[in-house]
Amino acid sequence: MTSLIIAVDGPAASGKGTIARALARHYGLPHLDTGKLYRATGLAVRLASGDPHDAAAAARAARSLDPELLDDPDLMSGENAEAASIVSAHPAVRAALLETQRAFAGQPGGAVLDGRDIGTVIAPQAVAKLFVTASPGVRADRRHRELVGKYGDAAPGHATVLADIAARDARDSDRSTAPLRRADDAALLDTSELGIAAAVQQAIALVEAAILRGGQQQI
Repeated sequence: MTSLIIAVDGPAASGKGTIARALARHYGLPHLDTGKLYRATGLAVRLASGDPHDAAAAARAARSLDPELLDDPDLMSGENAEAASIVSAHPAVRAALLETQRAFAGQPGGAVLDGRDIGTVIAPQAVAKLFVTASPGVRADRRHRELVGKYGDAAPGHATVLADIAARDARDSDRSTAPLRRADDAALLDTSELGIAAAVQQAIALVEAAILRGGQQQI
């Protein structure tokens, strides 16, 4: 097998980003957090004093995305996460960023990509597909701890974070274009009761099983 594409999908705070980065290190592959492309688009709209709900403005931002925004300190803020979730629901935004993601997946040797629609839309040909999830309560716990660690007493309360998780899940799953869903051939990895090391170990085992199946199918 000359090219190994690993697709890691799942909802917010499920652990998919941590797992995808670990898989990239393990297999020596480049990694793309596709959510950052949508976060950068949302940030670009905000910096231009635009409205993330404005599909035309969001699409213009996506088509002329400044790569430097991917390293902006505001990229991972809660406010920008909300903007990213909103702009990602616009079909024109997803179309504008589609080729960037597919080109990354198609580079020689393969790649690891994580997001919401990698296994279903961006790289349906991926050798290994994982759908990483966890219960809403656990995901809210994780995100709340992260925010408290970053903002201290200024962090939003747990109830607010849980409500935000639910709202983002609904937007991601109900959008008309490339909704969040588990690909038919994606392995399910529930991290609700797993630590990082155990989750990564299971992810590697699932990828190895997918590689083995792919090799058997080529024989």
